[in-house]
Amino acid sequence: MMLCGVPLFFQEVAIGQYLGSGGMSLVGTLCPILGGAGYATMTIVFLLDVYYCIIIAWTLFYLINTFTQLPDLPWQRCGNWWNTDRCYEGSENTTATEIVRNQLANQTNTPVEEFWEKRVLMITDGIHDLGGIQWELLGCLLLGWILVYFIIWKGLHQSGKIIWFTALFPYVIMLILLARAVTLEGAYNGLVYFVKPDWSKLSSATAWIDGATQIFFGYSIGVGTLPALGSFNKFHHNCYKDAIITCVINTLTCLLAGCIVFSILGYIAFVQDADVSDVVKSGPGLVFLTYPEVVLKLPGSVIWATIFFVMLAILGIDSEFCNVEAFVTGVVDHFSAYLRPIRRKFTLGVCLLMMALGTPMVTKGGAYVFQLMDFYSASGISLLWVCFFQTIAISWFFGAERFCDCIEEMIGFRPGRFWTVCWVYLAPAAMLSIFIFYCVQYVPVTYGTYEYPDWAEILGLCISFSSMVWIPAYAIYYVLCMPGTIMENIKAGFLPTVNKALATTASKAAPGADTLRPPHQIPVSESKAVLITHKSGRHQSSF
Repeated sequence: MMLCGVPLFFQEVAIGQYLGSGGMSLVGTLCPILGGAGYATMTIVFLLDVYYCIIIAWTLFYLINTFTQLPDLPWQRCGNWWNTDRCYEGSENTTATEIVRNQLANQTNTPVEEFWEKRVLMITDGIHDLGGIQWELLGCLLLGWILVYFIIWKGLHQSGKIIWFTALFPYVIMLILLARAVTLEGAYNGLVYFVKPDWSKLSSATAWIDGATQIFFGYSIGVGTLPALGSFNKFHHNCYKDAIITCVINTLTCLLAGCIVFSILGYIAFVQDADVSDVVKSGPGLVFLTYPEVVLKLPGSVIWATIFFVMLAILGIDSEFCNVEAFVTGVVDHFSAYLRPIRRKFTLGVCLLMMALGTPMVTKGGAYVFQLMDFYSASGISLLWVCFFQTIAISWFFGAERFCDCIEEMIGFRPGRFWTVCWVYLAPAAMLSIFIFYCVQYVPVTYGTYEYPDWAEILGLCISFSSMVWIPAYAIYYVLCMPGTIMENIKAGFLPTVNKALATTASKAAPGADTLRPPHQIPVSESKAVLITHKSGRHQSSF
């Protein structure tokens, strides 16, 4: 975390604030030959936005169905129209251990499992059979996109009160859940399992790629969100303090969520007379299997279920509208002359397009498509690939010392040696090592015990390559198609095109000035965000 997460978080926010823009043109401004990293980032965040809203749809589905069988929960008992003959809930006098033994002996399912698979997903036998549309999920998906659009349609900075609410309200709920979870029997064993490392996992490439992906994904590194949000800051804003505080809060939030989840898993292991490792499940349905199971054993289960799914919905919407705003801001910044006057219509079109592309994931075989997208599009090798080239573009070719000069212009002091060492050496080395390790020990995606057919795995790899290919393809295009000889283009491709005159003007502005950038810059959206003007001509550099 200290070698990659925090330094790269600070780097992305700072460069977005300094240039006053984010997204597609950011890396190309600092190292033109690696300008494809910006397009790769936009591809990743676009794919992420498409499938992430499916989680919101699942959450809204659970939240709505919480109230359909009051005073019970719909996943509490068998006998519903979606249950099969294999559903087994036991009688009131049956212990939890007896239920588990019966399930192991007769291969039966709990009501929670069948509600998830037979009611929510209506899952088919494989990705080859998508079945029809799950219309209720489609309605929840539409509701999710409506909420996202109306939060960002005027621009992110005008949604301040909503952002404060969506950011703080989940912490209130999580603290309530934590207080309840740690008092459950067996919670201690779950917490010990959570904090005790399993050193044998260090030899697995999957563990390393999952850890790196979790850091990048949790900090929103490499998906364009941080430069876009940083671009909304005033030029002299102290982004260093913001980065440290945000990363600390983010890490504590992850620890808080982990304590809640593993306290619950420890409780489930206790009532099932099993080890915690035996009840830990992976996959997109983890949260929809573990928590609905435990709320059935708590007094006031409907209230606890409501609290949890309200929190989950708010967290999901909070993440989604930030990512959608990152994509919209990146594209609008790049094509400001055309899109700035119609930003709201463009945002609406983007939301409609993303919803349409997400429709296959609300079919009856949509969970298989979701797992494929989650594994290949915005995590794993593609995210590491983009983050690596973005980091070396800023730290190597633009220059870490020059970047520190830019930061000093903005916040009034220079970052310490630790940051430059991380940017130049440690973070690139860590990302490259994990990338190579993962490729050598590549393991294809699975959904539980289901193994995807070869054509689906090839499709998944193509999804990864759809973002990765931008970097080498754009470098080739730049070398061959720009005016000048190949060698001239290669040399010029590593020179920044930042107009220092604009940055110097900004640095002389009063720290408390109302304007975000120098007055001769142009606004890029109705939200008053602004962009360092694109330069005409070739190979401009003032450094």
